[in-house]
Amino acid sequence: MKLRRSILALVVIFSAVMAFAAEYPAPTPGNFVVRDFQFKSGEKMAEVNLHYYTLGTPQKDASGKVRNAVLILHGTGGSGRQFLSPNFAGVLFGPGQLLDATKYFIVLPDNVGHGESSKPSDGMHMRFPHYEYDDMIELQYRLLTQGLGVNHLRLVMGTSMGGMHTWLWAEQHPDFADAAMPLASQPIEIAGRNRMMRRMIMDAIRTSPDWNNGEYKEQPHGLAAALDVLLLMGSAPLRMQKDEPTREKADQFLEDFLARSMKTTDANNMLYYFDASRNYNPEPQLEKITVPLTAVNSADDQINPPELKILDKDIQRVKNGKFVLLPITDETRGHGTHTWPAIWGNHLAELLKRSER
Repeated sequence: MKLRRSILALVVIFSAVMAFAAEYPAPTPGNFVVRDFQFKSGEKMAEVNLHYYTLGTPQKDASGKVRNAVLILHGTGGSGRQFLSPNFAGVLFGPGQLLDATKYFIVLPDNVGHGESSKPSDGMHMRFPHYEYDDMIELQYRLLTQGLGVNHLRLVMGTSMGGMHTWLWAEQHPDFADAAMPLASQPIEIAGRNRMMRRMIMDAIRTSPDWNNGEYKEQPHGLAAALDVLLLMGSAPLRMQKDEPTREKADQFLEDFLARSMKTTDANNMLYYFDASRNYNPEPQLEKITVPLTAVNSADDQINPPELKILDKDIQRVKNGKFVLLPITDETRGHGTHTWPAIWGNHLAELLKRSER
């Protein structure tokens, strides 16, 4: 009887989620190939494949400028697909919601090195070009302009690494978007504990005896240590204590996380996408940002801890900038709060209103 009730509950939950998700237009997957691309390192690729999803249809004004495009950028190790979830798409993309996909043209790319785009695990391993954030921005720009015919954005927003990309977008293409919303990020060089975390992750992989300079047959043991570091830094202590209140539950959570992640994570890919942040630093040119911008961080984000007081100071250099620090609640999820718009959606609404033309 208990098993029957559990199965029934799962059916009800699944049905509710599917009904919720069905409210927004089905995403359309696609691929765009950038040919003869030269990376900032000097390395070249004859073809860089960029995978993406789109929702909705682009709309142009009388001058031919696209007015309803929204670019949403994923975090380190993620993909555009991560936004097609009930807690994100189900809150933002449905009829009457903030980014109603019947009104907006939403673009969700897989960045180079991630998802179904070109990446080291496709076969090149450590011979894959050592891309950095500027390369990723350029490839996103080419996807939009050459692949999708988008010559203007209503909004660019992103989570974590995607948040850092949003800062760069606002600097490097100041007239391309009407508004920018970086989530869970800082507009500074990766230094301090953040850099140390990334070094720990990269070193755990590179010093693993079975890594074999990226030519491993099975995922190297060091990948588990790298995943441990990432889990710890990305977690929310309050929520984890609430969800795993006993030793047994905490151990089981960790074991399940590692078992799942070791099957879905490639060590070379992970090494590359953490190394990609090595030259990130938009801070010297913050004055170039002129569009309305709202940066949102959460107070329980251990990767971007509020006690650093960095954004409090730097946002004053952004002409139309605003910084929001979300207080810790039972609903915040540490660094991962960035993918729960039910928590910060009111600030997106204010930004869209503030940037109307």
